[in-house]
Amino acid sequence: MERMKQPANLYLLMVTLLGIVGFMILEPFSRINTTNWAITLTLVGAIILLNHYTIPIPPDGNSISMDSAIYLASMFLFGLNLTLQVLLINSIIYAIFKWKIAWWKHLFNFSIYCIMTILAYFLFIFCNGIVGDINTRNLLPYIVSLTTYFILNTILISLYFLLQQTESSITSLSGIVKDKTFLVSYLSTLLLSIVLGILLQVNAILGLILFVCIAILLSVAFNEHFRLFQETLDKANKDTLTGLNNHGYFKEILQKEVTAAKENDTPLSVAILDIDDFKKYNDIYGHIQGDHLLQEFGAFLQTEAAKAHYIVARYGGEEFALVMPNTDRKTAYSFMNELRKKANDTYYSGVERLPYGCFSFSCGIAECEKETYSISELLNRADQAMYAGKNQGKNLVQIYNPHSEYSIQHSLFVEKEMEEAEYQLKIFLSKDVYTYRHSKRVYQYAVDFSRMLNLSLHERKTLILGALVHDIGKIEIPREILTKKGKLEPHEWEMMKKHVTFGKEIISTNKKLEDLIPLVELHHERYDGKGYPYGLAGKSIPKLARILCVIDSFDAMTTERPYQKTKTFQEAIVELRACSGKQFDPQFIEPFITMIKQLDDCGKEELEKELVAVE
Repeated sequence: MERMKQPANLYLLMVTLLGIVGFMILEPFSRINTTNWAITLTLVGAIILLNHYTIPIPPDGNSISMDSAIYLASMFLFGLNLTLQVLLINSIIYAIFKWKIAWWKHLFNFSIYCIMTILAYFLFIFCNGIVGDINTRNLLPYIVSLTTYFILNTILISLYFLLQQTESSITSLSGIVKDKTFLVSYLSTLLLSIVLGILLQVNAILGLILFVCIAILLSVAFNEHFRLFQETLDKANKDTLTGLNNHGYFKEILQKEVTAAKENDTPLSVAILDIDDFKKYNDIYGHIQGDHLLQEFGAFLQTEAAKAHYIVARYGGEEFALVMPNTDRKTAYSFMNELRKKANDTYYSGVERLPYGCFSFSCGIAECEKETYSISELLNRADQAMYAGKNQGKNLVQIYNPHSEYSIQHSLFVEKEMEEAEYQLKIFLSKDVYTYRHSKRVYQYAVDFSRMLNLSLHERKTLILGALVHDIGKIEIPREILTKKGKLEPHEWEMMKKHVTFGKEIISTNKKLEDLIPLVELHHERYDGKGYPYGLAGKSIPKLARILCVIDSFDAMTTERPYQKTKTFQEAIVELRACSGKQFDPQFIEPFITMIKQLDDCGKEELEKELVAVE
């Protein structure tokens, strides 16, 4: 009883009863004659054939049958009663043939067809449609009937998916709605009902045979094309040696999974693993046997990952990667560590001559967080953790930790790029001195504020360096807009907003600075989602970008600008509090104000002297 109270089950029961009651009220078997039976059985045979020879719809493996075209053509030519007879007989035969499918699903499907057919028929009659004659000079009844059939089908199925309220149901519904190829193909089959009706009108048996033959030939042709399409797709997306997903396709999959994880607020982890001492194995046995080892390990990895519904790829060389949906870092660690032990215990030819005397790999794991800016950031973290495992003696699984020693080493590496960033920034000295000085002040605020926050050393270094170059994209903005006195015109403001995109493009040219991209591109996003360039909101904006937004805005308010009146520190503090939770992340406002008051106590003149000294 409790299950029946669930919305999806109640809906299923209601639709099923509605369809059965409609069928029984019309009593389709009350008017039967020998001629009708001959036509009925012929139509049933045609539908059975068409249900067997379905037409595939790439790329998701969908398929459609042309049975709806027969039901509608039958309704136009032979009326509702005969059509319902055909529907019932075909449903019984299909239920017997597909006996493993739950009985209530067969009943629900039959009821949906009944509801669609009955309503489409009565609207056809209401619009002056005449049964038994396809009148091509008056297409309105046919258009209304076909549209009703299509809309009812979409609504009845969609409501069931929505009421189930499960992730798989919502994903399935989303796939149907977004798949334009499927929708166009389904509409085409409905339109073919008029073509079939014309053929049946000329010669019932011959017309139906011709239609079924054409449908079967189309099915065979489309299946062959689909097979060739899949082969081509596999060649483009699969690694030729191991048969696993290749690097490029892996990134496509990861991007989709990361997007889904953020939208559904579910965990997702990524693992990158590298076969230990593979170069030594190649040196001893040669590349051909090395390739065999990659193939065998790839097959092992695929088998084990499939059990947990994880996605595997050959990332490059002897590196492999896994996407782990609905998996947090601890669960991912347990899985990969068990996999590592199992690999140690699996014999591969020649591994006894390797340092550990067995097959081994090192692995790094990173979990996607709400603030994760891009898949590159996620993969970099997993990569850092993997190399940490290598550095600690190999045959280890490591979870990414921003406070660990390897992350500190990485952040110190970023610090080496400070001089290059400073050099790029000095271009502003000849173009816009204000932007140069603003960047230096924001940099100094970032140095001071990062000491107050609970940031890892890597985060501190990234925030400071990002603050220095956050406006680098303004190099591409025309000088007359940068230095214009007074308010910018709408088109000028649109150009000015592009500086974040220009900045991203400039920073992206240097792979060593890619950690700074979120700060450069997203420091004008607002906590309430009204910022630019993407309108991100809340914690979907990376943490460091939210911090930089506060710092950047405060300096913009408290220093002279061509198109804005300068505020005092106290006025700017009032503005920060007023915009807390709107433009700014509330958690950073009071700590920043505390820091500003400490600086203000020292006197604004002393602060300016310090900033000039930095320059």
